[in-house]
Amino acid sequence: MAVGRVLRNRTAGLFLAAVVVSGFGSSAMRLAAGIWVKSLTGSDALAALALFAVWLPVLFGPLLGAVADRLPRKPLLVGTNVVLAASTAVLALVRVEGRVWLLFAVFVLYGCLSVLMDSAESAVVAGAVPAALLGDFNGLRMMANEGMKLVAPLTGAGLYARYGGGAVALLDAVSFALAAGLCALLRVRRTAPRAPMGPGGWTAGLRQLWGSPVLRPLVLAASATMLCAGLNGATLYAVVDDTLGHSPAYAGVLSVAQGIGSVTVGLLAGTLMRRLPGRVFPAAGIALFGVAVGLRAVPSDAVALTACALIGAGLPCVLIAALTAVQRETPDAVLGRTAATADTLIMSPNAVALGIGAGLVARVDVGVLLPVVGAGAVLTASALLAGRPGRGVPGGPEVAADA
Repeated sequence: MAVGRVLRNRTAGLFLAAVVVSGFGSSAMRLAAGIWVKSLTGSDALAALALFAVWLPVLFGPLLGAVADRLPRKPLLVGTNVVLAASTAVLALVRVEGRVWLLFAVFVLYGCLSVLMDSAESAVVAGAVPAALLGDFNGLRMMANEGMKLVAPLTGAGLYARYGGGAVALLDAVSFALAAGLCALLRVRRTAPRAPMGPGGWTAGLRQLWGSPVLRPLVLAASATMLCAGLNGATLYAVVDDTLGHSPAYAGVLSVAQGIGSVTVGLLAGTLMRRLPGRVFPAAGIALFGVAVGLRAVPSDAVALTACALIGAGLPCVLIAALTAVQRETPDAVLGRTAATADTLIMSPNAVALGIGAGLVARVDVGVLLPVVGAGAVLTASALLAGRPGRGVPGGPEVAADA
């Protein structure tokens, strides 16, 4: 019933539609980016750098979130989608190696505008969706994102193989144009004009996170979990090759299993957050993720597929809980900065851990590394449960009566 109420909310429904539309093109583009650069240059390093260029702006989340707090949010959402549509359409011009610089320029712009848009979206959703349904909405948003990852990469790979990178870029441009149209239909609550930001104003999000007994432990737990997720992700091809004895293409099968787990938990997240006390929902998800990471060391296809599905189900729990808490606990005036800062603190460890993990995989057997990483995640879950409960996780039993 709660999911039905979310879908009947006009703003929530339009947002979810925009997530599905733009997420399809984005997922297809992220897959094609590295392949495109590799085919133009022949360089593995530049191909890896293409994905890094997309993620680099996450490190500047607090600054970009400050922009989201200064500008009217509906025009910002429409405008960023329009600019993304235009910039990705330009990529259709990239057909020779001499224009690879244009690819990287657009990838960095793509990352910056995505961070800016995510900050504005969090603020608009917090003002439009009833507080008791934010967990359901964020779960459905996660489900939509992960669902697109199950089908979009195949579409992107097929388009690239048949028509080249320009076709994938045009698909992405169309998806952002449609998302801009959906955002233009939103009815956004008007807010009072904001005073000019004073010196150091961009740090307001960090102060909000650190000063909150609800937000601080959730964001720290999510950050530690994403560190473990990065180390786990770095072992993917070692597990596929050395542990399971398959070709690298088998990684796609494991990714589908993980996506199915994420889609499932996204659908159930709101209900679970209401029925489980306090921090149990995010802690249980982290613990499930940790156990599943350890199971990946077992040389069995059935165990590997089950473990990936459990990772997909467990990993999003703390992310959904943290985002919901930020939306419910943060004043509107600093919500953009707080959401962007939380995203930076949570996602940056994943990128760092991928680099560290690449070095560890070359020196440490995955049969040893994976159980250690899994144990680290389980310890993170224990620390989250053992911490001072504060007011609990927003969306928990205290709001069940409203749902």
